[in-house]
Amino acid sequence: MAEETVFGKIISGEIPATLLAETDRVIAFPDINPQAPVHILVIPKTTEYRDVTELAAGDPELLAEIVAVAKQLADEHANGEYRLIFNNGASAGQTVFHVHAHIIANLEERSLLGF
Repeated sequence: MAEETVFGKIISGEIPATLLAETDRVIAFPDINPQAPVHILVIPKTTEYRDVTELAAGDPELLAEIVAVAKQLADEHANGEYRLIFNNGASAGQTVFHVHAHIIANLEERSLLGF
């Protein structure tokens, strides 16, 4: 069984979140520490996968659904232009070990990201 994370608590309803999208297998909500004007997280409702590599190997259809939901949200919130980032491992910046995608958009304010 996977270690409980803040995302697991959001999925269970223990921690509230403003859902921007939801399917049977995926939810999306704003990042609480946004790094850009649009910064949305897309996560699977399963706690089975720690990172994108595990997800791609274990359930590629779920990974495709995460990407599809990300595109839908980018169309709604950023005119379809976005970055989709998966941090994979602690040294790559992953701090929550429940696979999740970051939708980053509206980078006119590039100073928020340091470039």
